[in-house]
Amino acid sequence: MEQTAGGVTAAKGFMAAGVAAGVKYKDRKDMALIYSERPCMVAGVFTSNVVKAAPVLWDREIVSAGRDVHGVIVNAGIANACTGAQGYDYCHRTAAAAAAALGVSEDSILVASTGVIGMQLPMDKIVTGVSYLADLKAASIEAGDDAAHAIMTTDTVAKQVAVTVTLGGRTVTIGGMCKGSGMIHPNMCTMLGFVTTDVCMTKELLQEALSGDVQDTFNMISVDGDTSTNDTLLLLANGQAGNPIISSRGEDYAIFCEALHFVNETLAKKMAGDGEGATALFETKVVHAASKEEARILAKSVICSSLTKAAIFGHDANWGRILCALGYAGVNFDPEKIALYFTGKSGKILIYEGGKAADYSEEEAGKILSEPEVTVVVDMKMGEASASAWGCDLTYDYVKINADYRS
Repeated sequence: MEQTAGGVTAAKGFMAAGVAAGVKYKDRKDMALIYSERPCMVAGVFTSNVVKAAPVLWDREIVSAGRDVHGVIVNAGIANACTGAQGYDYCHRTAAAAAAALGVSEDSILVASTGVIGMQLPMDKIVTGVSYLADLKAASIEAGDDAAHAIMTTDTVAKQVAVTVTLGGRTVTIGGMCKGSGMIHPNMCTMLGFVTTDVCMTKELLQEALSGDVQDTFNMISVDGDTSTNDTLLLLANGQAGNPIISSRGEDYAIFCEALHFVNETLAKKMAGDGEGATALFETKVVHAASKEEARILAKSVICSSLTKAAIFGHDANWGRILCALGYAGVNFDPEKIALYFTGKSGKILIYEGGKAADYSEEEAGKILSEPEVTVVVDMKMGEASASAWGCDLTYDYVKINADYRS
């Protein structure tokens, strides 16, 4: 596996575009297109929130029906959530406008929205934006970058990654982009993720690969504990790599899954590290747990703890908050047997073992906690399972951003 340049346009046959349509923002791109002239198989996972946005309902129907798709239209600024029958009709109208501009069928166009809940989309601007996107679409890295910037809301950076692998003697590429900074607590994730690949694979295995990998990537991040109404992750495969079709769980399938995991984990960590107001990516790695599920539960409990997140922001080695978060996670363990470590680029230190604080330097701990990426390692000493979860510190700016988000 090798990392390569670009995002959603890295794989063969995919084009993209991003434009400023004025949907809500007046000074930046806010609509994006991902497009493949060759029909794509699509896999998807969606929010577990009972309150689902209209685009989630639209996309879920297309994915469930097993239809081939040609593209995705995305808008930022307005979520098209809690908008009733009119909101769903606007999904239809968006797809119809894209279908007309691209010369494909309406049910081959997916839609996605992110932003303020409860507002109706300005369809005149959406339709005009779709026309611009169709005219500007290109297969260049720059076009993919435009699309990645166009889906941002409170994100501070665009999030992209791409890799190549060799399957059946052919080069297969997987590329992706995502957005998400607040209302991030995926459980399938306001996150939107789009992954494109030129692999040739059955739809059943494509969905299996995506659904299985989400459990250890996007579902293991949290910024604020809020699962969005709009969370959507789509994987489009157009088969243009020309590899022998992957129809069973053999070596090629395993290699593809490993590459997909790298793409998903990289994007997930980019989201966690760019949480609203964040100054640090906060990782908790649980090792030697009794089971994979217990490791996941424990790791996520720590990165979701508001008190621990605040301590990371303050560069305070308050390990008692970590023990507390582990203790209420719902997993039985002996607190006198586990060990806790802080790790970072500047080193690794033991902070707790044998039921009490270790003999560590507060100055050294503070130095590690001052880094832009901080990791807590929890050694459960119960088994061989492990899991990682990613979040961010909790800062004053998180409250400032969300106190006036609509205005």
